[in-house]
Amino acid sequence: MKYRAYLLAAASAASLVSAEAFAQTATNNVEELVVTGTRTVGRSRLETLAPVDVVSAQALQQRGTTELATALATAVPSITFPRPSNTDGTDSIRPATLRGQGPDQTLVLVNGTRRHATALVNTNGSVGRGSAAVDLNAIPSTAIDRIEVLRDGASAQYGSDAIAGVVNMRLREAASGGGLSVTYGAYVTSFDGYYGRDDDITDGRTTTVSGWQGLSLFGDGFLTVSAEYRSREPTNRSDIDVRVTPNRITSRFGDGETDDLSLYLNAGKPLNDVWELYGWYGYQHRDASGAATFRLPTDTQQNVLSVYPNGYLPYLTTDTEDNSAGLGIRGEIAGFKTDINVVYGKNDIDFGVQNTINPSFGAASPTSFQAGGLTYDQIVVGADFSRAFDVGFAGPLNVAFGLEARKETYKINQGEEASYARGPIGGVSFGSRGFTGFTPSNEVDVDRDNVGVYLDLEGEVIDNLTLSAAVRYEDYSDFGDTTTGKFAARYDFTPEFAIRGAISSGFRAPALQQQYFTSTSILYIDNVPYETGTYPATSPVARALGAEPLKAETSDNYALGFVFRRGAFELTVDGYKIDVQDRIVLSETLTGSPTAVPGSNGRVIYDLLSPLGATAARFFINGVDTETVGVDVVARYRIVDDQAGTFDLTAAGNYNDVDVTKTPVTKESILPTPTSLFARQAVLRFEDGTPKHKLTLQGDWNREAWGATVRTTFYGDVLSPGVAADGSADNNTGTRGLVDIEGRYTFPIGVTVSLGADNLFDVYPRQIIPSQNTTSAAPFSSFSPFGFNGRFVYGRLAYRW
Repeated sequence: MKYRAYLLAAASAASLVSAEAFAQTATNNVEELVVTGTRTVGRSRLETLAPVDVVSAQALQQRGTTELATALATAVPSITFPRPSNTDGTDSIRPATLRGQGPDQTLVLVNGTRRHATALVNTNGSVGRGSAAVDLNAIPSTAIDRIEVLRDGASAQYGSDAIAGVVNMRLREAASGGGLSVTYGAYVTSFDGYYGRDDDITDGRTTTVSGWQGLSLFGDGFLTVSAEYRSREPTNRSDIDVRVTPNRITSRFGDGETDDLSLYLNAGKPLNDVWELYGWYGYQHRDASGAATFRLPTDTQQNVLSVYPNGYLPYLTTDTEDNSAGLGIRGEIAGFKTDINVVYGKNDIDFGVQNTINPSFGAASPTSFQAGGLTYDQIVVGADFSRAFDVGFAGPLNVAFGLEARKETYKINQGEEASYARGPIGGVSFGSRGFTGFTPSNEVDVDRDNVGVYLDLEGEVIDNLTLSAAVRYEDYSDFGDTTTGKFAARYDFTPEFAIRGAISSGFRAPALQQQYFTSTSILYIDNVPYETGTYPATSPVARALGAEPLKAETSDNYALGFVFRRGAFELTVDGYKIDVQDRIVLSETLTGSPTAVPGSNGRVIYDLLSPLGATAARFFINGVDTETVGVDVVARYRIVDDQAGTFDLTAAGNYNDVDVTKTPVTKESILPTPTSLFARQAVLRFEDGTPKHKLTLQGDWNREAWGATVRTTFYGDVLSPGVAADGSADNNTGTRGLVDIEGRYTFPIGVTVSLGADNLFDVYPRQIIPSQNTTSAAPFSSFSPFGFNGRFVYGRLAYRW
């Protein structure tokens, strides 16, 4: 209730500002025309039937972070982008969420076409556990013209994954001009830990060099070249380790070390008065290194004292290469606007482990390993047609239809033998510590294809009443077909006030990564090898425990809201309800034991799996239902004053409540005592792993050569659930407010100097108490929606020509 009051207060404050404090010469901002969520040309973001946020390139770049996803999450309150640590590959390929749904329940488009997902599956205890989402940070912000965020279910319009909404990244289109910027920043913070660390810290130094150039392409076309290089040093908020002598910091908990290079080309060339050829190519190479947990020198299972007499901290490296390319032609056929395109995307990740050991090889063990890799790629062919017809309505009826065919491939490659093998020394751990390499039995090379067709109608039926309807049918080669639909309406009572609403069904196809990801390690019981790990649902091990082939998630979406605008003031309020059935999740681990009581679950599991060479397993399953209720509020007022300058004031908030209404259990025919496959900790990650409330108050000011931005973001409390059933190991991040500030000045020569600070007042989430952080390694929760690095101070030089 407190935060609902914040939202109303923010909207009221913006209204009062518009009426009193700035009762001067005011003009409306130029309306942004949107292409996401509608196939009708020329509709502005305030005229849409569903809420659409438009985030400009300038808004993305006027802050300290140069990560696209972090900047987008700051600009759009319904997006959350946490910064997990010690979660393997998720440290460097972090997932974002929209409206509290899964990271893979938001469809990401580039220039209106489907973008490929990452090959990584989030299998550890982070937000988005069990998902394989799109890596938003694989696209440099300098390549972006604007981002449109559709906050509404749109599966009937765009296909799989659009349960929560759609993020459409529109690339920069320029035939001339250019820009270059250099940003340097670091975390300058103070940290006082429970175990004795009391430091003034400067770390996470980040240098970003980016630029773009517009070129004329054969006179009447364009080619825009964008490039970015970013180098980030690691951060560390681990506390003093009192288990070692002398007491010292032994762990690394924070952002990993990252170097990435990105290149994007975007081009368009008219062929004649009707047809245009267009295309783009994107590339990113990212080297990242994140830390695992410290291994004590006295740990005889995981350490070889002669190699690491003081213990060791393993590092997981991820070498990621991302490619995307699109080629299309658009024009007109028989009066229908036509767009035919083919898009290819590929994400390749190679894992390595450094500063580690395979204890079973003793002192002869290597200390670095190649641990294998993952590859995902897709090719999408699309054809879209639309035409406006005069059928006697108050306005034209826009008829759109089209098809999309997609082929996906997923591969797992094994690591070098020493990264997973057992050496000659028994009674100790084996495989590279920190991250065990993929074994030969983990190797996968699979593919699938699907085809979808859609019909989309939209028009003003009577004066001021606009209706739209869409239906889509898709057929997949691996799990079957599905049909979704959507109906939306908007009524403009006056030019100032309108209501809008929608009802739709949605779906998300099981990802190949979820269907086939496998990662196992081998345990020895009485010198007999047994596997334990993650298995595909169709594997003999998973089937023995009752797993079934995955099917699509389905959803029902409901939305109702209103739009109000008067002069330079605008206010949108949109409520929503999202019901998702059969969500795909990673199950709990079921473990067997040869010493368990006969007839007990542990013994039954052992008896079922031992003939298959396994003793424990987890796997992907359907069966979780969720219900989400929320509201988005956005208020904006823009003032242009000859003396004071231009003010752009925004108050934007999101309230989002997720409830898990159904969870799966083991089949009675498999285990004598039904056991939850999605237990308390997993449920609470869904329900409380993202903030229920988020509010952003921002003011932008410009006057001649000067400019400034002040932004305050309030984050609701987030729960990081522990393993204890009574909640004694749970911890909360607490309610926090962060202030960001930036000042800018443009010199007559065209160079702009910016200085600023994100998290100006050095705010941290609540620390984890010592009884829940016994190693001192992780003082904060990885579920913190704003991270746990403290104040970031930066400067930027930019020049445009």
